[in-house]
Amino acid sequence: MSNSIHDDSPKPAESAAVLGVHSVDHFGLAVPNLGDARHFFEAFGLDVRSNGDSLELRTDGSEHRWAVVTSAPARYLTHVSFGAFPEDLAPLHARLLARGVDALSRDDGAIRFRDPDGVRIEILAASKSSPRAKSAPSNVNASSPEGTAAAPLRSKAQPVRPRRLAHVMRFTSDVPRAIAFYCDVLGLRLSDKSGDVAFLHGAHGSDHHMIAFCGSAGPGFHHSAWDVGSVQEVGLGAMQMARSGYGKDGWGLGRHVLGSNYFHYVRDPWNSYAEYSFDIDYVPAGLNWPAGDQHPDDGFYLWGPNPPADFGVNYELVRPDNGIRT
Repeated sequence: MSNSIHDDSPKPAESAAVLGVHSVDHFGLAVPNLGDARHFFEAFGLDVRSNGDSLELRTDGSEHRWAVVTSAPARYLTHVSFGAFPEDLAPLHARLLARGVDALSRDDGAIRFRDPDGVRIEILAASKSSPRAKSAPSNVNASSPEGTAAAPLRSKAQPVRPRRLAHVMRFTSDVPRAIAFYCDVLGLRLSDKSGDVAFLHGAHGSDHHMIAFCGSAGPGFHHSAWDVGSVQEVGLGAMQMARSGYGKDGWGLGRHVLGSNYFHYVRDPWNSYAEYSFDIDYVPAGLNWPAGDQHPDDGFYLWGPNPPADFGVNYELVRPDNGIRT
């Protein structure tokens, strides 16, 4: 099965009767300095392109725009855009109205509104950018036959270039309210919960989570996660970022429990993170994933170093723009 971007296949038969978004199409991030953003995301291995007064983030070999980065006095999440099958756009709009959600705008290809935290949300009629199956590992051997060397010389190791956006994690002032809104209105489904953190997947087939929420006093951006093809690429990505000056106060190498992915988080210049992620669990269309509620000590990470002391701090709560979002 294909993991290609711009998958124009119809709804999976297993979820044909289900109304809901199928992907996180892209997200928007405002930062104080676009030059810093270009340096960070290019070092991370993304294809960074200028578009007027903004930057667009793509992955190697793909024309899909995964993120839009704009300039503002301080870093904050400007919006999250979800993709939906074109035939679902009008029914989703009707559901919004029935739930009392006022659309900011509606046209033939998009609905725009705000979630209960005031964050701008878009639903776009778009190709499915979430994978149709579990992402396959790249051709990196865990071992080699006798008489051969499995690891390349360090000087010969190829740069790490993520394959796609895996998920976005953001802060919310009310995790149960966020779960209810995103499941009831957008048709997402709860994968797992642990303390004040929740993970949601798409009913049409997606990774264990395409969006996650962490409790805080207000909304904010925590991290974006990017799929790579092996544990080796997670480790090489960490080294790649350290050589570029981003080796301080990250977190990894480790393995999560909820989602099961191997990870390394790199702290960006604005105290949020970009995550190299490999081998996350996959929820096929039609599967009723048994959502659990795990104790944080048992559901955070299986192994790895301790996270930074401020890993769960929402740095958007104090901003020079007095909290006004556009």
